[in-house]
Amino acid sequence: MADVVYPDEVVTNALIREVDLTAFGASGKLALITIDNGMDHTRPTTLGPQSMRNINAAIDQAIAMNPAGIAITGKPFILAAGADLSGITALTNADDAKTIIKFGHDAYAKLRTSKIPTFCFVNGLALGGGTELALSCQYRTVAATAFIGLPEVFIGLVPGWSGVTILPKMVGPTNAVKVILQNALNNNTMLKAKEALELGMVDELYAPVDFLERSVQFAADVITGKKKFERKDHSNDADWESALAAGRAAINKKYNGAKVKNAEFALELIADAKTNTIEQGLAKEVDRMVELMMGDEFRASIYAFNLIQKSRKKVAGAPKANLARKVSKVGVVGAGLMASQLALLLLRNLKCPIVISDLDQARVDKGIAYINAELAKLVEKKRMSQESANRLSALLIGTTNKADYAGCDFIIEAVFEELQLKNDLFKELEKHISPECVLATNTSSLSVEKMSAGLQHPNRVVGFHFFNPVAVMPLLEIARTPHTDDESTATAINVGKDLKKTMVIAKDAPGFIVNRLLTRFMGEITDAMDEGTPYDIADNALRDIGFPMTPFELFDLVGPGVALHVSETLNANLGPRYRVSPTIQRLVEKGVRTIYIKDESGKKVPNPDALALMEKGNNPSTAEQVKNRALKALAEEARMMLDEGVVSSPQEIDLSMLLGAGWPLMLGGILPYLDRAGFANPRFLEPGVASVPNS
Repeated sequence: MADVVYPDEVVTNALIREVDLTAFGASGKLALITIDNGMDHTRPTTLGPQSMRNINAAIDQAIAMNPAGIAITGKPFILAAGADLSGITALTNADDAKTIIKFGHDAYAKLRTSKIPTFCFVNGLALGGGTELALSCQYRTVAATAFIGLPEVFIGLVPGWSGVTILPKMVGPTNAVKVILQNALNNNTMLKAKEALELGMVDELYAPVDFLERSVQFAADVITGKKKFERKDHSNDADWESALAAGRAAINKKYNGAKVKNAEFALELIADAKTNTIEQGLAKEVDRMVELMMGDEFRASIYAFNLIQKSRKKVAGAPKANLARKVSKVGVVGAGLMASQLALLLLRNLKCPIVISDLDQARVDKGIAYINAELAKLVEKKRMSQESANRLSALLIGTTNKADYAGCDFIIEAVFEELQLKNDLFKELEKHISPECVLATNTSSLSVEKMSAGLQHPNRVVGFHFFNPVAVMPLLEIARTPHTDDESTATAINVGKDLKKTMVIAKDAPGFIVNRLLTRFMGEITDAMDEGTPYDIADNALRDIGFPMTPFELFDLVGPGVALHVSETLNANLGPRYRVSPTIQRLVEKGVRTIYIKDESGKKVPNPDALALMEKGNNPSTAEQVKNRALKALAEEARMMLDEGVVSSPQEIDLSMLLGAGWPLMLGGILPYLDRAGFANPRFLEPGVASVPNS
């Protein structure tokens, strides 16, 4: 371990103090180790090489003291947020990776096998290596406010410091699959303290106010024999087969049937825990972890993970934040479903007056009713008090009169996707609002600059493109025209932050980022189908990559009307590579809304009405040909977007596809995959950025 160094490691120290147990009804002393990186809770404790050296030395020192018990806890609100991943991406040889993994195993084994009782007082956040530290102790308490999780599968690894081996033996296969696979694949869901207790991961739960005192009392009671715990052997549980099947289902759901190496390894190691000894399990953990750490998929996952984390804090290319104007009244033009979702999101997060309008009072009333119904649901689910819902509802202003937008600081339109309609709307609004009021459009593909043509203040117009469902999808595309000023952009970004969205700034260009790439990608699939490729071959050609849904499942989600409008817009503005599919035209003409339907049993089957309308070409492609043309098209379009300055960096494309299209972390967005699969020439990213260095 001496030769493995992270140059920028935030070092965690391990401090020992003796706690006299006499006052707690036991003789002797408790060696209490506190792990602390010397920073406040905004910089959680992480475990890099030097940090692990410190913890290992502290454990040795504690054992040498021959106390009545050894306990480990963390700084306020934090036990440990897991291994320090910052240096892993710099590793270039497998020996260093193996050294890091074994060092964690060796340190934690001392706690697991100690003849002196060992305790972990989980006083706050415990993730990854922090959770595994707790699992390696013989007894565990948890603060009621703590969160616990094993996120490794989410970021391209497996729990590699014994968690994937110990947990199935400790809590049984069903609970282990839930924590290691299902929660990790479900957007990295963490366990609340009570849930961890119910699963058997901890022994006692205490309120934070006197957590440490009660935990020391717990340790004293264990040492004196007042508290005893029987640890069940789960090797012969009846649910191993069903638990592993549930794990397989979770992987298939997340990656749409694709084989993803780290998830497969996690399932394999959980299955092995049924018969393997802990030592056998740990040996296999080492092998699997080394293979993952030295692979491009993990490097792409970490690249993507860091990209998302960084973007949440700072928007690339954003103007200075102090240029943003205060927003105390907001307008939403339109009262349809999209507009109503927007109004609800703005209402809940900005908590200011929201003006919503439409062509007639009936539509306005319908939009207001939708918002109030959604607030009522939140009350029913106990996510909001009735008083809060009433206050928010009172801030809603429904109108058919544009003059009621006077006094707004920010207005977003979500009316029908027709350029002249939106331009006329903005001209009408200018009669009633101040020159500083930002005019935002939720358009998915139309020119924002043309939308601002003829306005007195075109500098205030900005693209503000959400993804559906509005409340759930994290990405918000901010589109600037050549006229959009920094003040309006900064104000829009500030509103986006209040809405808790991750933002990417794009040049005002057809389709912006996500829709342009998805439409090009989808177009190759529909073109192949129109040319005569059977729909199921075309639709499943890219299944092995791990996209969250097939192209036609995405098509069904978007709807043929929207898909046709976007493809027609991009065809008109970007040329014939965006071909308008005759099949989609017929679907829209005939009112057929989906390619798939559900049968009586709930199984997804092809819609016969859609099949009847499909183009009957005579030049079919193989699945491999469809896959290659779609990926080649993606690489081509991404290169054009960079050359045109639609985005300023490849990272913005990857971030957009991760958060706007839900493409998996292990792809790195899309560009790292196109690099390693050979579709990018030249590479989008230098070796080592999202791949193993020198790969």
